[in-house]
Amino acid sequence: MSGGVDSSVAAALLAERGHDVVGVWMRLTRANGDPDAPRCCGTEQAGEDARRAAAVLGIPFYALDYAEVFGRDVVDRFVDSYAQGETPNPCVACNHYVKFEALMADVVRKFGADRLATGHYARVTHDGAHRLLRARDAAKDQSYALYMLGQRVLSRLEFPVGELADKAETRAIATRFGLPTATKPDSMDICFIGGDYRGFVRERAPEAFVSGPVERLDGSVVGAHAGIGTLTIGQRSGTGIATGERMYVLRLEPDRRAAIVGTREEVSATTYELRDVTFTADVPPAGRFRTNAVLRYRGTPLAGWVTVHADGALLDLDRPALVAPGQAAVFYDGDEVVGGGIVTATRAA
Repeated sequence: MSGGVDSSVAAALLAERGHDVVGVWMRLTRANGDPDAPRCCGTEQAGEDARRAAAVLGIPFYALDYAEVFGRDVVDRFVDSYAQGETPNPCVACNHYVKFEALMADVVRKFGADRLATGHYARVTHDGAHRLLRARDAAKDQSYALYMLGQRVLSRLEFPVGELADKAETRAIATRFGLPTATKPDSMDICFIGGDYRGFVRERAPEAFVSGPVERLDGSVVGAHAGIGTLTIGQRSGTGIATGERMYVLRLEPDRRAAIVGTREEVSATTYELRDVTFTADVPPAGRFRTNAVLRYRGTPLAGWVTVHADGALLDLDRPALVAPGQAAVFYDGDEVVGGGIVTATRAA
């Protein structure tokens, strides 16, 4: 239970169905508070909201401390990735290392739990193989950030709110149960930062904010930028140049602190190298397979092919796209999540 309305409703629905439910909240910041995380689901205020919701439902409630693993495997990875010119998604890392690795192990060991339920907007079916699907509410779908889950974890998961029509239904159910989280607003920013992620990274990796050249594809220098940490692939502003054309960041070269820019017509990358590739079925589909790939959270699916190899995979899109290293590329077959990996490099057509 995060202290938000979604996980509170998930607990309420399971209790209503007769399950023996235990509420567990994850402390993700130090007990004395963390000024960098005013809206984090792991702060003391969020824990109090979760405790109050559990009390209304009449279920046991426990607080477990994951501040160390969260700091090491989510926050530090986020900072390191940005310092290397990547654009990471910390929700992917949190789901992987904290919620569905550390927490999953603890609820089984400490409570003998058969299942772990969360407030994620996604669906999982248990008819023979365990399949991860998009939520019924496409506007709230979070399956993108769950692509790394395999059969062992999926077999123990429930996502009750993923079956609901929309967020309005979630809040209506919360109101029906009298949950104190019914009107709590959704968190919109990176949970442990609170808005200014560049300032957060600058404090921890100042080397990512050293000026470097802005170059065109032909190698000509057209300006200077304020640091790799201020840029991401695909952005239109922040390069410190004015050419009269609409320019995009096409590539970052951290070893030279260089940003390569060009027009939309100069976007030519269609092939992406991926690392840490996993599949929800634990094994990839046979041979080279067709997919609709999503390359950013709630992004538009892009058709292409996936070729799996010993060190990862290659994603070949039908059309060029601007994709930043560090982002997750998630493979879909209709509403089903097939798997995914982290973009490491791009190749021009």
